[in-house]
Amino acid sequence: MLAVERECRDDDARALFELTADLANNELGPAVAAAEHDRLFPREVFKLIGRAGLLGLPYPEQLGGAGQLYETYLQVVEELAGAWLTIGLGVSVHVLSCFPLVSAGTSGQQDRWLPRMLSGDLLGAYCLSEPGSGSDAAALRTSAAADGSVYLLNGTKAWISHAGQADFYAVFARTSGDPDGQDRAKGISCFHVPAGTEGVTVASPEHKMGMRSSVTAQVAFEAAAVPGDQLIGEEGRGFRIALAALDAGRLGIAACATGVAQAALDAAVTYATQRRQFGRPIIEFQGLAFMLADMATAVAAARALYLAAARRKDAGLRYGQQAAMAKLFASDTAMKVTTDAVQVLGGYGYVEDFPVERLMREAKALQIVEGTNQIQRVVIGKSLAASAGLMRPSLPGSRNAG
Repeated sequence: MLAVERECRDDDARALFELTADLANNELGPAVAAAEHDRLFPREVFKLIGRAGLLGLPYPEQLGGAGQLYETYLQVVEELAGAWLTIGLGVSVHVLSCFPLVSAGTSGQQDRWLPRMLSGDLLGAYCLSEPGSGSDAAALRTSAAADGSVYLLNGTKAWISHAGQADFYAVFARTSGDPDGQDRAKGISCFHVPAGTEGVTVASPEHKMGMRSSVTAQVAFEAAAVPGDQLIGEEGRGFRIALAALDAGRLGIAACATGVAQAALDAAVTYATQRRQFGRPIIEFQGLAFMLADMATAVAAARALYLAAARRKDAGLRYGQQAAMAKLFASDTAMKVTTDAVQVLGGYGYVEDFPVERLMREAKALQIVEGTNQIQRVVIGKSLAASAGLMRPSLPGSRNAG
């Protein structure tokens, strides 16, 4: 990426940004094209990222994290995503999968699992979506039936990043209630499930338009016995954990989208200054210069939006609406900017020799994950109605993570 002026709160954050930029330029950038082409999951790269301390950035030091502000963490995610979305999004997924234990785990559970999770020794996955319940997450049907000292998990989770590569899964399953009932959210619980648990199987990876080196697959649970001490939080209170995690996760997606958009802008500007037509660089033609100006403005606005939401989170304020706005705007911006970047490069933008065609394919996923952008608009609209006293927010992501 071209130099982006990061917002540093202190020297530690500045050093962190320098480390991240070095990793992005020297480790991620040179590897991304081949790995994406060959669909190779970069497990060793995640180990490197973990050793660098980047997989537990926003969590408290006493739990094994780095104690960084969310504002700082998200800028790291943006930098990583700009170099390689599989890594940037993977960091966001891992941080999301650690959230239940950090926010609702007992001290004993935290001491037992979090040090290796937050140090990056273990890679996580987040299991909420199912084949029949995506946007309506409360309608999930995976069950967890108490059987003595264990819970038996049965069901299938879908669209799981890191499936088959993760060392643990944060799994949301129904311990009571009817998935079609009005109070279906009240019977959902959260479990910490090590990947080696008997009865946990992973399907063949999905063949995706983009992010081909990132494994996405279904995870099935067939009478998977999970000890009772791996229940996270109170039984039946898991959906609150899921809602809070989604707000934070949407900021991660916004940062990823901004990184992808920035990378596309960088490629377009570099090409436009080097490519000459009619005796001068094409960036000197007003039609193209105006397009680049609009792209740069949109990227800056996306960054400002996710950082503003992050500051609210860091201050302990409600930020669910702002997270939805940031995810919506940043991912739509990524789609528009990457498409325009392909146009700037012309025929070269359509071939794999240049990165913008990959960035355009990747941007599409960001309009879908962590709640489609149509759902983000519903969340924002519900929040606006609630603030006017017309109704109570009730959809996923409408609450804050505090």
